[in-house]
Amino acid sequence: MPAMTRRTALVLPLLALVMPAGAQTAAVTVEQPWARATTASAKVGGAFLTFKAVAADAVISASSPVAGMVELHQTVNDGGVMKMQPVARLELNAGKPVELKPGGYHIMLMGLKQPLKQGETFPLTLTFEHAAPVTVQVKIEAAGAMGPGHMHTM
Repeated sequence: MPAMTRRTALVLPLLALVMPAGAQTAAVTVEQPWARATTASAKVGGAFLTFKAVAADAVISASSPVAGMVELHQTVNDGGVMKMQPVARLELNAGKPVELKPGGYHIMLMGLKQPLKQGETFPLTLTFEHAAPVTVQVKIEAAGAMGPGHMHTM
């Protein structure tokens, strides 16, 4: 057996021992993370962004030092009344961007420890079912902004 083949024959079983069952090299990118500025007395805020997954995955949690609790939420129309409800997981399909935006899926920041001030940033860590966790810096836009770099349009 050639030397390279012998090495490969020895290394492959060792890799199987150190890699957990079901481990994948799935990757998720996070684009344009932003949040709306809040008032000094606000205890809740929202963060928005776009996910792009190389392989099927799911967002299963989020955390940030600026809030006591962070949850994935969805805005739904319940008999003509708009309501926000928690989502246990957010499915990501390979090659299909998922945009979190006002009035749709978003990240709810509850128990804010400080106001979110326009022009500042804060860290947000996103945990996935398969991909490694990703920490992004969320840029705080104007109160009422409808997107990153957009002015309030109401």
